[in-house]
Amino acid sequence: MTDAPPVVDDPPPLGLTSPEVAERVAKGQTNAVDERTSRTVEEIVRANVFTRFNAILAVLAVAVLATGRFGDALFALVLVINAIIGIGQEVRAKRTLDRLAVLNAPTAAVIRDGAETDLAIADVVLGDLVVVRTGDQVPADGIVAHSVGLEINESALTGESDPVAKQEGDTVLSGTIVVAGRGRFQATAVGADAYARKLAAEVKVFKRTRSEIEVSIDFLLRIITWAIVGVTPLLLWSQFHTNESGDWRDPITGSVAALVGMVPEGLVLLTSVAFLLAALALTKRQVLVQELPAVEGLARVDVVCLDKTGTLTVGDIVFDALHVVDPAAISEATVAEALGALADAPDPNASLAAIGGVYLPGDGWDRDGDVAFSSGRKWSAASFGARGSWFLGAPEVLLADDDPLREQVGELASTGRRVLLVQHHDGPLQGEVLPADRTSAALCTLAEQVRPDAAETLAFFAEQGVDIKVISGDNPTTVGAIATEVGIDVGTPVDARTLGDTAEDLAEAVATTTVFGRVSPKQKQAMVRALQDEGHVVAMTGDGVNDALALKDADIGVAMGNGAPATRAAAQLVLLDGQFSRLPTVLAEGRRVIGNIERVASLFISKNTYAFLLILLVSIARLPYPFSPRHLTLISSVTIGIPAFALAFAPNTARYRPGFLRRVLSFAIPAGTISALAIFSSYLLADAENLTKIERQTAATIAALCVSLWILAVLARPYDRWKLALLWAMAGIAVAAIAIPPVRDFFQLSIPTTFLPQALAIGAAGAVGIEITYRVSSRWSDRAQR
Repeated sequence: MTDAPPVVDDPPPLGLTSPEVAERVAKGQTNAVDERTSRTVEEIVRANVFTRFNAILAVLAVAVLATGRFGDALFALVLVINAIIGIGQEVRAKRTLDRLAVLNAPTAAVIRDGAETDLAIADVVLGDLVVVRTGDQVPADGIVAHSVGLEINESALTGESDPVAKQEGDTVLSGTIVVAGRGRFQATAVGADAYARKLAAEVKVFKRTRSEIEVSIDFLLRIITWAIVGVTPLLLWSQFHTNESGDWRDPITGSVAALVGMVPEGLVLLTSVAFLLAALALTKRQVLVQELPAVEGLARVDVVCLDKTGTLTVGDIVFDALHVVDPAAISEATVAEALGALADAPDPNASLAAIGGVYLPGDGWDRDGDVAFSSGRKWSAASFGARGSWFLGAPEVLLADDDPLREQVGELASTGRRVLLVQHHDGPLQGEVLPADRTSAALCTLAEQVRPDAAETLAFFAEQGVDIKVISGDNPTTVGAIATEVGIDVGTPVDARTLGDTAEDLAEAVATTTVFGRVSPKQKQAMVRALQDEGHVVAMTGDGVNDALALKDADIGVAMGNGAPATRAAAQLVLLDGQFSRLPTVLAEGRRVIGNIERVASLFISKNTYAFLLILLVSIARLPYPFSPRHLTLISSVTIGIPAFALAFAPNTARYRPGFLRRVLSFAIPAGTISALAIFSSYLLADAENLTKIERQTAATIAALCVSLWILAVLARPYDRWKLALLWAMAGIAVAAIAIPPVRDFFQLSIPTTFLPQALAIGAAGAVGIEITYRVSSRWSDRAQR
């Protein structure tokens, strides 16, 4: 049971003083909590060193060292080098990403010493007078001290999606989102005492991007772990019962070699480093990756949902024209003064700011009440004493269904302009209720600039088979005009107000429609869920607070760097410079990671498969294991270790196809089986020729190198110069290890002169089998994909 937060006095109108802030900081009454965006260096070292496979290899290394055959412990040196590389790369990436995250962290506005100041959210202290505006995320719990149309969405904590109006004396909770109005509240609970922090501590529920690669590799590692546990007793029994020399060290090194072959020591390392380096590469292109698996996730996306404003358009809007309805009833001069007065709000939104750049309030326009704009209500209003109340908002909401003005609205919206309606009412405001006797005074059009990169980016997604859905809160005709301008096949735009609010209500519409207008934040969220229910992997891009809930529920949320703090907090990817054209770069990085890790995983699992099958075969045949640890070090280094690092970070433009694990296993298990049969055949036939132990092991090593190099060769396709150079280099190292006497002696190899042609022939036959397997599995995967 936690202690109750300290009771604070009523907030002073000028906020806390500097001495009061210092006192609270000294008492630890700050909003700082122990939350990190990445692992500490200690955790990185622990994660790279203290793994179950490293523990297995460490025990095996000790066993080999106990035999005095130090050359057979070479695999432990490779293990250390892998760990050093992994730690170094992750620490380097961590420092860069942490630095970038700090630079782009959200801030809070507070009143201190009578002045408003921005500071890091962690620096808010108990009793602070916090200022919140539309788009802000509430940084602490508190009591509202001042409210001007303040509405807060508490769905992140309560599940209730309807905005909650907040008046003086009401409670606000940290983690909620301001969707309309502005206000001030006194912080009554900060840091670990805040409601959202307690909730997180109790339930430990965090939304994390699903990674098909991580899930698949975790599954493989569990299977391999149980296979090692299950086969070890059989291996030890067989090796001690087939000891030819009587030297206790031979069965020990043979058993160690067999178990080392079953450990995919570099697979996890390469996967994590590939994600990190991809994230690091994206930061250089102004993309902040807030969850590493999101790099892979975007490559799996088949539907991208776009908000128009700030995504297809730059987001900055300018005043276009004023169309007075009846100058005889309400003159253009009066409308101009009214617009200037409406725009002269304490916290104007983008539309009011654009209008305020053209019109100034006239004399005598003293505001005595207002209703702040909200994306759910789609209008704002203010009252000015004897001049009555004035309304500004979406014509679809403010006009009656049979109003003839709707025809002019449609004509203006069809040009891509944003259309707002100005209405007048003689009396005072009636809260958030629209009075019935309003008079339409004018239509105000605003223009948006289409992003110069939008058309090219959307064409790229279309070429990649990714569907586009434009879901905007703007007029459907306006949205359709902008979408047409950037090359989208619009069809008939749909007004979302004619649809329901649940995923079930929207399922048919989102399946058949491309462009939606007048979409509420709740509908955006429901549209994302409806697409997911149909099996789609959905990305959502946006910049406004009305996009935050949809971004949170999407498989991949992409926020613009200039977007609302709540929107950036909900996203997995943030486009720091707001350039929509960055998305193809992220897609390319995701494809590179998926494609390359699939190659690398196939290499490792092929080796694990033949190592496991060899244990079974030699145990049944009552033969010693055909390799010593140093033989497997040579084979693994030239056919997996070195080339895997090169392939993991190579360019790869292949399109994503679902079924990562299925494709890996469909090739790796047959390939591993062929490898095991080739190696065992070479070893068995060499034994039948009464060759020495070292010659038999060399024959098995030659067959293993031939087959494994061909596995590498087929997985490296399509070829280019550097891949061909890599293959030739690895083959050259393999030949040198057998042909050069000092190297051959170190690896305890001896060329079986009389049996060399047979060993090479068996290796070549295995390579042919690998080629056939590769072609069959590729054809099978293509058919399964169709």
